[in-house]
Amino acid sequence: MEPLIRKMKNSLYKGFIDKNSPVTGQFKPKLLSNKSHENVLSTLLQEMKTCETFIFSVAFITEGGLATLKTILYDLQLKGIQGRILTSTFLNFNQPKMFKELLKLENVEVRLTGVKGFHSKGYIFEHKEYSSLIVGSSNLTDSALKANYEWNVYLTSLEEGEIIHHFRNQFEDAWNESIPLTLEWINNYNLTYVNQPFINHQTTNVLQVNTQYLSNQLADSLAIQPNKMQVEALGQLRNLREKGANKGLIISATGTGKTYLSAFDVRNFAPKKMLFIVHREQILKKALQDYRKILGGHEDDYGILSGNTKQTNARYLFATVQTLSSTRHLQQFSKDDFDYILIDEVHRAGASSYQSIINYFEPEFLLGMTATPERTDNFNIFELFDYKVAYEIRLQAALEEEMLCPFHYFGVTDYERDGEIIDDTSSLQRLVSEERVQHILEKINYYGYSGKGVRGLIFCSSKQEAHELSKVLKTHHIRTVALTGDNKQSEREDAISKLERYELDYILTVDIFNEGIDIPFLNQIIMLRQTQSSIIFIQQLGRGLRKHDEKEYVTIIDFIGNYKNNYLIPIALSGDQSMNKDNVRRRTVNTNYIQGVSTINFEEIAKKRIFDAIDNKKLKLSNMEFLKAPYYELKNRLGRVPKLIDFIKNNSIDPEVIFMNKKNYFDFLSSINEPVVEIDPYEQAVLTMFSQELINGKRIHEVLLIQCLLDQKEISKIDYLKLLQDYGTYIDDETIFSVENLLSLDFFVTTAQKNYGSIPIIFIENGIYKLNEKLQKSIEKDSFRSLLEDIILCSFEKNKKYKKLNPFTLYEKYSRKDVCRLLNWPANEEGTLNGGRVKMNKCPIFVNYHKADDDESEVKYMDEFLSADVFKWCSTKNRKITAKDISPIVNSTDSNIKVHLFVKKHNGEGKDFYYLGEVEVDPKSAQNDTLIDKGKEYSVATMNMILEQPVQYDIYHYLVEE
Repeated sequence: MEPLIRKMKNSLYKGFIDKNSPVTGQFKPKLLSNKSHENVLSTLLQEMKTCETFIFSVAFITEGGLATLKTILYDLQLKGIQGRILTSTFLNFNQPKMFKELLKLENVEVRLTGVKGFHSKGYIFEHKEYSSLIVGSSNLTDSALKANYEWNVYLTSLEEGEIIHHFRNQFEDAWNESIPLTLEWINNYNLTYVNQPFINHQTTNVLQVNTQYLSNQLADSLAIQPNKMQVEALGQLRNLREKGANKGLIISATGTGKTYLSAFDVRNFAPKKMLFIVHREQILKKALQDYRKILGGHEDDYGILSGNTKQTNARYLFATVQTLSSTRHLQQFSKDDFDYILIDEVHRAGASSYQSIINYFEPEFLLGMTATPERTDNFNIFELFDYKVAYEIRLQAALEEEMLCPFHYFGVTDYERDGEIIDDTSSLQRLVSEERVQHILEKINYYGYSGKGVRGLIFCSSKQEAHELSKVLKTHHIRTVALTGDNKQSEREDAISKLERYELDYILTVDIFNEGIDIPFLNQIIMLRQTQSSIIFIQQLGRGLRKHDEKEYVTIIDFIGNYKNNYLIPIALSGDQSMNKDNVRRRTVNTNYIQGVSTINFEEIAKKRIFDAIDNKKLKLSNMEFLKAPYYELKNRLGRVPKLIDFIKNNSIDPEVIFMNKKNYFDFLSSINEPVVEIDPYEQAVLTMFSQELINGKRIHEVLLIQCLLDQKEISKIDYLKLLQDYGTYIDDETIFSVENLLSLDFFVTTAQKNYGSIPIIFIENGIYKLNEKLQKSIEKDSFRSLLEDIILCSFEKNKKYKKLNPFTLYEKYSRKDVCRLLNWPANEEGTLNGGRVKMNKCPIFVNYHKADDDESEVKYMDEFLSADVFKWCSTKNRKITAKDISPIVNSTDSNIKVHLFVKKHNGEGKDFYYLGEVEVDPKSAQNDTLIDKGKEYSVATMNMILEQPVQYDIYHYLVEE
């Protein structure tokens, strides 16, 4: 208890007396405003994850706000953690359906207060030895927790603290005078509830809501105006044409208004005749309606060319590709009949039907529109449009611009029986068993939907599953229909109409609704199949992202089984195509990258299945099978062989991943038979050294020197130091020696020196840095020089995420070799650097936190986080606190030795460790202990290390959880 009191006092001092206090601030007060990394929601989740019980006192709650907490509440239920929520009917804000959602929470007791003007917004979390409190402006709504500009104070208190007693007593008084939430009460409330016209509950001010509603009604009565994205895209299209381009490609996420955009551009272009080409008649009719809203004019100006209709004389003709591509229909038009042609879903244009149309007509301008230009059929959409991408907006940007309906994604556990989990080999009988169906229904009911009734789409793994599951669901009084590629278009349209009229609950399908279908009223998407590609995943998720007056958000429920492709889920959701496993893990741990009020939530077991897929030793994202497809996609987009920097700029493969498989980029290009200019073996060795050691950008000093020597052949040491100073990075004699040592190759072991050409990259003469003579001649060759400069550009780009004034950056990952280099050690000692070692008054501590139970070679050391800012470290075997290599660590504070802590979850993560900052060793905690390994006892030394900063909560929980 005494250390906790000390930390609390330190935190209060830091929070209220002196923000520059050097002591730990684990419990310091802070402001939560949703304008930084730590929004209100992330703090709520952090506290809920570690608390023993919680109480909420909130006036306003929305279904969307509740949805953001449902996953953590489910996980807490499995752990037996209980909570209480006190709310109200103040201003009739809380809807009856929301109260029904509250009743689903089995581990939460809910009561309703009769206190007049109840408007509190407070959250209390009780931990083992202390309590935390969040109080301020945030109600339990998704906007208030994640997007709105809010002011909330976060405080911590020991049990005897007056402030926590005051809040708790206030809550208990109100709680004791409140009534329990029951279904009977909800039914009575529903009878008296003032059901106002659709309220967007993403605001907590009812007057604001009604004003917004009236404004929207007025806007609907006026002419449709382009949104922000469309204004930018229209400007880009205009610029293209002014430069003489006769083609343009629009890449725009589903639901962002591509059809309206194209109509606005047609209005600007004012063609004599226009042709709009689609692949499905249903889309064609909707596009015609949208165009009439924008272009106006007489009804006779618009015509349809399809299997059933032949209105070919219209000024604006909307045609299906199937009908138009037939020779009989195509040749009734002259080649220049249409001066403006649009192709919707243009990623299909590689098909012969599209090609016959494109090759026949000669319009003044051809516009292609797609959400997914990346193809698997080797057809280059970008080449078709002369590599002229007029505008591009993907999912993340569209959410940020509030162009799409917000979504709450839930990665949930698929059915498990007797330790067997649904996987890609599961039989149809297991997929549609009563037990699995019951499991599915429980999850669907728990996570719910926005709106008065469910309108859902369920993606199945096969036609057989879709049909059989539909039959079984009907026995549970769920109104369903199964649709596959075998169904006629009329059957699909009929099912969608029934879904819209609430005559159906769900349409079950395999993949026919992945794209090219507009069902804006969908409020629930269920994924019952493994993720085969990130493209298909986003297509299916995108079915529900169109805005609609009868929903505030769409619920995405993804049943995660034991699938080897689970690693694709965070890739698809984040859009991170780097193929870097560390990035994929981070996207699973920290989902703050999703914009607006949308959230991504994984149940703990589901999250573990994703980690298992990422850590699978057989999954090597650096293998050529994974690298070739994104390489050719980028080549298609650019119309040339990509440079390494192109991968970074286009959010494609991380170049470092390429170099896990190949020594350098020349080696990679040669392996896929790309034409390359020959370079000699020494030049290849230099490329390898730059690729393996410098491209990561973890220290910019070497790169700045090399860049300068490429430009001016030599630089004095004085000018180099001035260059570093101007760049704003740290400078000291040890670092400069380390830079020289690395570029002379003396840092490396003999084998590495040979791989890197054996000759020092630079030499120093009379205080002047120069490249070696061989390299000076080589850089005169443009082909070789461009390869080197490409690596340097990448290094600068990657260095942007690292702190300029410190060798290490919190929560970035470093290998043992990186640490040796950044600590300025004269040689790479990674091969013998285990546990911790003091050298040059610096001591790195390396910890592999979880040891594999099935790996007998791993020693189960007693390393353990005691809290987010205290780490108990265990030495290697046969050590005592008085040992010559342990004693300096114990006394490191008095000896002014800087101790740095590096931790990785387990060996499956590879060679790199998270940097958790400098630590202060508590010498009083140091003791001799006994480790039992394979039945034999060994002496070890243990001690507590106090972190300079508590570990960021998402990284902390990722590391400590099994």
